Amino acid sequence: MTMTERGISFDDGAGYERFMGRASRAAGAIFLDWLAPPAQARWLDIGCGTGVFTQLIADSCGPAALSAVDPAVAQIDFARSQSIAQHADFRVADAERLPFPDQSFDVVVSALVINFVADRHRALAEMRRVAQPRGVVAAYVWDLAGERGPSWPLAMGMREIGVSAPRIVGTDASSLETLRSLFDESGCEEIALRTIDITTHFSSFDDFWQSQTWPMAVNGQVIAALEPKERARLAAAVRAIVPTRSDGSIEVSARANAIKAHTPG
Repeated sequence: MTMTERGISFDDGAGYERFMGRASRAAGAIFLDWLAPPAQARWLDIGCGTGVFTQLIADSCGPAALSAVDPAVAQIDFARSQSIAQHADFRVADAERLPFPDQSFDVVVSALVINFVADRHRALAEMRRVAQPRGVVAAYVWDLAGERGPSWPLAMGMREIGVSAPRIVGTDASSLETLRSLFDESGCEEIALRTIDITTHFSSFDDFWQSQTWPMAVNGQVIAALEPKERARLAAAVRAIVPTRSDGSIEVSARANAIKAHTPG
C-alpha cells in the first residue's frame, strides 16, 4: 500500500466517544490543571465533539457560563443528549466563524482539534476576537508528528506487517514548534508550552482493538479494507506491542502537546 493522507470522520458521536473518550478525559484533566483558569469565568470550548472536555470544564473549573461549538451535527446531537447539556450551550459552528460577539469569553480553549482546522490562523484570530483583553487562549493536540497519539500501536503494527499506515490530516500541525509559531503569529502574549503524557487503561486487548479500529477513524478505514488473514496478522502484531497484563487488561501511553497564552490587554 502507498501512504495517503486521510481525515477522521466525525459523523458518529457514540463511536467517537468509544474511540477517543478515555484518552481525551485523561489528557484534558491534566491540561486544565496546568491552565489554572480563574474562577467563575466565561468559557468557550471550540471543537467540543461529544462534550468530553466540556464536561471536564463544568466539573473542575466552576464556570460562570459555558458555551461549546463543533461543526459536526452528529457530535453536537450526542453532546446535547448527555447530562452536560444542562450546564452548557452547544451550537453547530466552525472554528473559523464563531457565532459570538467580540470579547464574550474569559477563557477560549480548543481540545484535540486545532491541528485539524483547515485555516488555523483564522481560527486563532477568531479565538482572540471572542476573548476578553488579557483573556486566556489555549489548546492541546495529540503529538501525531512524534507518533505518540493514542492509536500509535496500530500504526506500528501496520508497518511491521508491511502495510503503510495512512498519514493523518493535521499531523504536520501537531508539534510544539508549530503551535508556538501559530500563537506567535497571532499576536498572543505570555505563551507557555508543555507536553502531557497519559496512560489509558483497557479491560482487555479486545476492548482496545474494538475502540481503535472504529471504522470512521483513519486506521480503522485501512484495517476494514484488509483481508481477514491480514487483519489477524495485524492484531497479533499489535498484541505483541501492547502485551496483556496478568489480569487481562492493557495500558497504552500517549502524548499531547499543549499551549496557553493571553490576549493583548
